[in-house]
Amino acid sequence: MFTGIIEALGSVKRLEPVGGDLRFVIDSGDLDMSDVQIGDSIAVNGVCLTVIAFDSTSFSADVSNETISLTSLKALSAGSSVNLEKAMLPTTRMGGHLVSGHVDGLGTVVSKSGDARSIRLEIEVPAELKKYIAVKGSICIDGTSLTVNSVDDRIVGLNIVPHTQERTVIQHYSKGTRVNLEVDLVARYLEALLLNMDDSDKGRINMDLLTRAGFVK
Repeated sequence: MFTGIIEALGSVKRLEPVGGDLRFVIDSGDLDMSDVQIGDSIAVNGVCLTVIAFDSTSFSADVSNETISLTSLKALSAGSSVNLEKAMLPTTRMGGHLVSGHVDGLGTVVSKSGDARSIRLEIEVPAELKKYIAVKGSICIDGTSLTVNSVDDRIVGLNIVPHTQERTVIQHYSKGTRVNLEVDLVARYLEALLLNMDDSDKGRINMDLLTRAGFVK
């Protein structure tokens, strides 16, 4: 599990074909590698990857063809900047929200504009993910925990403060950039709960109750 608070900007050192898929070698940038061990999880642009080798300045992770096909990792090449976050500890401050590192889909940046010192982003999301996104709720974009400002059909509006601009790959976004999306886990569990209710549950938990409690709009 992760928090969506990016710890460092790294970069791709090289991509190595291995047995039909790819091994990513990542320059870890300012990421503290002193407590990293083989088998640890590190989120790379929001994708949970397993460390198979490391040193003080880099780590390697194998990436399956499935992951490559479903995420924006397929657009990376040597020199590409990437967001990095190590898996959270029980003592980690929950500055963002619970993030699994399992990408739900790909979004597309449709606009990027200045707003004083902030940046306004608009991202088009897949139709099947729209139902999980709520105004003032959380969404993970390339591993970065962000608050949703607006939802207009399939366009999600976000505000990016200067610190986040400087510390994440968002600084490199432009119109057309493809980004990894992970929706809020709470929304996923609420959907599963509602879909799997039996008749005895329906008198206690229903859409009206969830709406009145502020879970859905």
